[in-house]
Amino acid sequence: MQAVLTAAENRRVAQAMLDYGMLAEGDRVLIAVSGGIDSLVLAWLLHDWRRKAPISYEVQAVHIDMQPENGQPGGRAVATAAQLAALGIVCEIFPAEQPVVLEEGADPTGLCHRCARNRRRQLFERARQGGCGKLAFGHHRDDIVETFFINLTSGGNISTMRPKQELFSGRLALIRPLAYLEKEEIRAIGRRLRLEPVPATCPLAEQTRRKDIRDLLQHIYGQIPGSREQIFAALGNVRSEYLLLQERKNNHAHQP
Repeated sequence: MQAVLTAAENRRVAQAMLDYGMLAEGDRVLIAVSGGIDSLVLAWLLHDWRRKAPISYEVQAVHIDMQPENGQPGGRAVATAAQLAALGIVCEIFPAEQPVVLEEGADPTGLCHRCARNRRRQLFERARQGGCGKLAFGHHRDDIVETFFINLTSGGNISTMRPKQELFSGRLALIRPLAYLEKEEIRAIGRRLRLEPVPATCPLAEQTRRKDIRDLLQHIYGQIPGSREQIFAALGNVRSEYLLLQERKNNHAHQP
């Protein structure tokens, strides 16, 4: 029987978990499952990883239904839960407390940010209520690089998503076990598991700044061999002494 993870994929997942100390004995982990292939693979991975992990931890998969239908789970939520059920994984569905609706003719500026913020706030609360100290997302290496370029070109800052990030004075940690895998590798894992991504129903799904950055990066990767690996490596090799960091001293001392 073919292994779901190749030796290289298994090694990179294990390395990411080790490098950032993502899991510890007795952890309770809430897995955010959107329905995309990344989060579906993540849910399988964290469930399956317990078989070989040298520690014991608990996991719970949840889906925040951004488009419930007449008080019932929406189509994407139902399809997402069904995909995981086929793997023996229970996924709880919770209706969005603040669903974001794009009205006809309305300006979509900021809609993606508000939607993501509302969903994340609800996930934080679910983690708190469930006593989960870890919240797992399916972000991968390409997502991390794209976020860097989005922040660079649209936010005016040099930052990205960390594979592990502590919040609320350490009471909650965001973890991204797929951080060292590329998108294509995750798709390949999904095919081995016979998982199908559940299409997003958002009308702006293909009209985002992230897609613009993704297209730009594909051009860079095609023009400069090895740039994909070098850019990711650079995110962990910051030479702050060569950045424009001002020395905010008392300028009055030099004034006549």
